[in-house]
Amino acid sequence: MRSGVIAQKVGMTRIFTDAGEHIPVTVLKVDNCQVVAHRTLDKNGYVAVQLGVGSAKPQNTTRAMRGHFAVAKVEPKRKLAEFRVEEEGLIPVGAELTVDHFVVGQFVDVTGTSTGKGFAGGMKRHNFGGLRATHGVSISHRSIGSTGGRQDPGKTFKNKKMPGHMGVETVTTQNLKVVLTDVERGLIAVEGAVPGHKGGWILVADAVKKKLPADAPKPGKFRIPGEAAAEAPVEATAEEGV
Repeated sequence: MRSGVIAQKVGMTRIFTDAGEHIPVTVLKVDNCQVVAHRTLDKNGYVAVQLGVGSAKPQNTTRAMRGHFAVAKVEPKRKLAEFRVEEEGLIPVGAELTVDHFVVGQFVDVTGTSTGKGFAGGMKRHNFGGLRATHGVSISHRSIGSTGGRQDPGKTFKNKKMPGHMGVETVTTQNLKVVLTDVERGLIAVEGAVPGHKGGWILVADAVKKKLPADAPKPGKFRIPGEAAAEAPVEATAEEGV
């Protein structure tokens, strides 16, 4: 079980294949997604990695959270989220996950907060059919009808589907295919729609109902700030006499 990433929804577009077919995709941006802390079995009772993304102003961050980020030696983050992993799936604290953590063609599950619709009626909120257009129905064509009966049962049961606040709920969409990854710009394009509005935070993780591709990096694809230059090989030129 690998860690996921925290992304920000950019919007929807489409990508054309070599055959001329277009694929509707949602573009997600991963910017400075770092590991902030570990959750261990001995201390917390479960194993997970805590990720942070976005930059928050220190003056708008509580003293306790500033100390939490100082221990990890990362700047204050706007959004924090945890991903359950196995012991061997832990990623070093301070490491920055990149979009090639996911491979093209694999399936992912995305979680976001749905767009708020305000107060909605039964037809929009629960897909009720409404009343008849004529034959005695006046004014109340979109009403939900009877809710509690008269003498029997004589009350409205709990969890009755009725008009009310719609949206602003945590929604998970499963099995979306990764169509494109752009490491330089930190973009992931997934096929289909993603819950939430533009600019909203999205959690992207490996699909639980699909098999992970064999070429997916484990425990993940990441880089440690300050060590990228050390990993790059130094090539000598012909002018240096080599």
